[in-house]
Amino acid sequence: MSLSCLRPRLPASLLAALLLTAPPMASAADAPPAPRLDVQARAELQVVPDQATLSARLWERTPAIAQRDDTRTDPEALAEARRRLEERAATLIRTLETAGLERETIQAGSLRVQPEVLHDRTGKEGEPTPLARTRLERPFEVEIKDLERLPTILDALTEAGVNALDGVTYDLADREAATDEALTQALVRARHKAELMAETLGIALGPVHAVSEQQAPVFQPRMMAMSADARESGGATEYRPGTLTIDAAVNVSWEIEGERSEE
Repeated sequence: MSLSCLRPRLPASLLAALLLTAPPMASAADAPPAPRLDVQARAELQVVPDQATLSARLWERTPAIAQRDDTRTDPEALAEARRRLEERAATLIRTLETAGLERETIQAGSLRVQPEVLHDRTGKEGEPTPLARTRLERPFEVEIKDLERLPTILDALTEAGVNALDGVTYDLADREAATDEALTQALVRARHKAELMAETLGIALGPVHAVSEQQAPVFQPRMMAMSADARESGGATEYRPGTLTIDAAVNVSWEIEGERSEE
């Protein structure tokens, strides 16, 4: 017979009673969390842009014809409109190059073909007669590295006969340096606020417990403005790019080590 068979066993009810009356073991999870000081801070950086992208469009249209269920664009009219558009696009590029721009700074977009419907009141008894035509459009983007040349480039676009000037988007050549500066200022602001609160409350700051971006740095460009004096005097137009606003926001949490010692 095995000796283990002779070993006495405790009743289950007695074992459960012993477990209930045993003192609980200390656990790190039961310890209260260390007191912390949480701070939110924001910084706003104003910077002057040093480059820009100018957007413009050229388009040509086929002749308007009466719209019918079986109407299709005349291939010859479509080809002629495209030929005129490509000639104007080539002229635009040459004009910009003559103004001093490098070819790689001039980006011609994809050709867009869009049907258009007009209502001409020349039908029977003055009723609107639907007319159909096709518009062929090519967008352009011009990168401007020297903002002093912006008026010259706008004059070149006007000379080339662009149909639409969609505006100027200002930017920075070194975005990373500007966003880093905004983030640094936000962190410095957070540290200043934490030290001010700690001094006022008479507590001592410990190490940083956690830090996170509340908001990644964001650009807020301002559109081109024209000088009112130049406009009223009829002189050369002056373009002011304004400034770019870069916002950054952070959350920082410090541990509190206790009361501040009196020196």
